This record gives sequence, structure tokens and C-alpha cells, in this order.
Amino acid sequence: MVSQVHLGHIFHIAGSPAAGTVSDALVDVPDGALAIDDNGRVAFCGPRSDLPAEHGSEKVFDHRPGFLLPGFVDTHIHFPQAFAGDAYGGGQLLEWLESCIYPAESRYADPEFAQRAAAEFCSRRIAAGTTAAMVFGSAFPYAQDALFAETRRRGLRMVGGRGIQTTGEPAAAPLITSEDDAIRLTDEEIGKWHAADTGDVDTALLHVAIVPRFSLAVTRATLKNLGELYDSVRERGVYFHTHLNENNRPGTGEVDSTKQAYGVTTYLDTYDGKFLPGSAAGGKSLLGRRSILAHCVHCQDAELRRMAETGTSVAHCPVSQQFLGSGTMPWKRTLASGVTVAAGTDYGGGDEWLIPQVLSAAFKVHISEPGELGVSMHPAEMLFTGTLAGARALDMENRFGNFDIGKEADFLVIEPARVPALESTLAYGIRSDDPTLARDQTLFALLMGIREPAITEVYVRGRRVDAA
Repeated sequence: MVSQVHLGHIFHIAGSPAAGTVSDALVDVPDGALAIDDNGRVAFCGPRSDLPAEHGSEKVFDHRPGFLLPGFVDTHIHFPQAFAGDAYGGGQLLEWLESCIYPAESRYADPEFAQRAAAEFCSRRIAAGTTAAMVFGSAFPYAQDALFAETRRRGLRMVGGRGIQTTGEPAAAPLITSEDDAIRLTDEEIGKWHAADTGDVDTALLHVAIVPRFSLAVTRATLKNLGELYDSVRERGVYFHTHLNENNRPGTGEVDSTKQAYGVTTYLDTYDGKFLPGSAAGGKSLLGRRSILAHCVHCQDAELRRMAETGTSVAHCPVSQQFLGSGTMPWKRTLASGVTVAAGTDYGGGDEWLIPQVLSAAFKVHISEPGELGVSMHPAEMLFTGTLAGARALDMENRFGNFDIGKEADFLVIEPARVPALESTLAYGIRSDDPTLARDQTLFALLMGIREPAITEVYVRGRRVDAA
């Protein structure tokens, strides 16, 4: 039985399109209706005039002339960096970690501070319309408990895991655990929080990931032990998440430092169980369809092939890559490999909470790639990257990410009038006489112009969630 109907201008990517065919799957319903059943699932999405009569007497929310979009999916964001999004450290990734991030994350040792951060983190997610997220967590178990508990209280979707670190610089000392504790604490978090809200991974909003910071923050022993742990919990739907190929400064950057430290051919080998010198096998692979690797700016072709082969996805973070001078992930080459590419704010490394701002940055950096590498992203491709591709990367495309009938209804109400510049652009911007191009121009203007005040209502599984 339908419990609510929402009226507005609907945009979403229907079905399950391949990356190269997304524009064909764009649905645009200027006078649309979205009907939600008692279980929080989409019962109807289409023109208001086609709304079945049995839905007409239900509670109706008229958001016109506003828009209805699927909830945004952030596939890479840092909980313990909630207050570090504009941290200036005078250097690129490794220097920034040591001077800014390790000290910031160490503050979560204070339970009161961690609780405040959890509340702030969830509020900012809601304000930005991020209904689902892959969250890089804190090293401290009580901070993680606060995050999971607050996320459950707000009714948000989250995959997250404690940040694992067993070696590192002196500044990281408060975050480092023994090898045994790294595995014990991770295993305990899985037992305590994975699908804790429903008890069923297929219906849960809460999921746990195994999250080493990156290969330089752990040892071969850690990687071997994590591989064994992941092998034992993979069938329970546990995730794996970390960073890959972010900074390639010659000799002293993250990529070269990792390859030198491990003596491997590719950085990816360290996560693929081949972390012994010469990329010899030393343990079990951490790659798979519930594995998301952030950045992947400087991947070798062999790495992309292996990621595609295993179903491993990329969290693309162009705002962060600009903020830390990490370079530009090659869009055409990465997509051509067959890997799923979804949007990530990398808040902490990036200074934006809003997925549309990530999509805006992606458009700008990829149109600026040299020569034939440059591409003007289609607005449908942008919307896909920030919504359905994120659900696909999280291996939950069957549950949310668009308005297909039966999907769980995660959606946003966008009121352009709350952002005058957006309202004016939509009202007075140039539109083509070609209706398809005019549609694309409207969606582009919407995505480029969305700011937090325009996101007035946020729903997860048909239930409105509030920032307070």
C-alpha cells in the first residue's frame, strides 16, 4: 500500500546501464510523481498524469517547482577528519598526513570529542544529501561506536570501519596498535556492528568494512592477517576499503614509497596478497566486488585490469586530488578498463561535503585533460557517478541508487529558490531548441549549482531524516 506521494521535477538514471550508455538511461519527468509504499520502496515513478488512481488519495507532498533526485552516494569520506577539511600543512599527501591529519585524528581518543564529531559528521552528511557513504573510520573503538550509533539513530546508510594502522611516523603513534590488536579490534567491530540494525546484511543500513589506512601504514604481517580475516568474513558481506595510487611524486611520494618499501611491481599487489619482494604471494587477496579503492590517480594498466577482473571499484575524488596536488585520474582510460567509478568527497583530504561539488570538479578536470584524453562529461554521466554508480560500487545497486520500481526510496528534495544563483540560472539560462539538449542543459545547471541550502528534505528508505 502506498503511504506517500511526492511531486516535483524528477531526474534519475533508470535500470542498470553500462558506463558508456548512461545518457540513454536518463529519465526526465518535469511534472513527476514519486510514490512510496509502506515499506519505504518505490511504487511508482513517472508523470503525475499517469499516477494510478489508487495512489491519488494518499498523502501528497507537493515540492513543485522543486526537483526530486536520488540520494547522493559518497564512496570515500573520513570520519576522524570531520574538522580537518581545510587543514593547511604546506605539503602534499605524506607531509599533510604527518603535520595535520595524524594530530587531528588523535583527538578522537577523547570520547566526548568523538561523540561531538559523530553528531557533526551525520548532520553534515544530511545537509549535503549524502544518504549512503563508505566511511573511513577512527582508530578508537569508542569513537566508532559513537559513529555507528549516531548513524543508526539518524537513519542513514553507512559502510564503515576503524582505521587500521600498525606502523608509521611518530605523529601517528596514538593511532597505531599492535598486530594482534589490529585484528582483534577489527573482528570485534564486525561482530558488533555489521548489519546490527536489522540482523540481515541484505536489509541493513549499517555495514562494516576492513579499512587499513594504506600500505605504508601497515606491515606485511598486517596485510597477511587482514587477508585471513577478510577471507573468513567475506561471505557475510563485509567490505574492504583503503587508498591506492594517490600521490606519485617521484622517489618520495606515496606510490614510489610503497613500491620501495614492499619491493613490489605494482602498488595494487600489496592488497592482492602479493606483498612479498618481487610481488610474490604472501597471503590472501583483499580485492573483490565489495572492495573500494580511493583515488587510483596513477594506476598502471595491469592494475586496472586486475581491479576490473575482481570487481573492485574506484572512489574518484577530484576535489581532494586538487587540494593535495595529487594529479588527475585519467577518466577515459579508467572507465575503458571496465572498473566502476563512483564519486567520493574524501572530506578531510577534500574541502567539500557536497557530491555535486565533486561532480563539478570532475567535469572541470576531465575536460582539461590534454588532447584526446579530454572529455566533456555528459550530465547524465555526472548524475550516475554521484548516485547509481555509488550504489553499484557498494554492491547494493539492487537496493537503491535510482527510482526503479521496488527500490528502497532514498531521495532528495531540491528547492532552487533557496539558492538564488541556482534559481536564476534555471529560470533564465540559455536552452537549446532541441528538447534533448535542453534537458541535458537543465540537469547540468542543476548539478553544477546545487548548494546545501537547496537540499531541503532528505529521505532514506522512504523515511525523512533530519540534520538535528
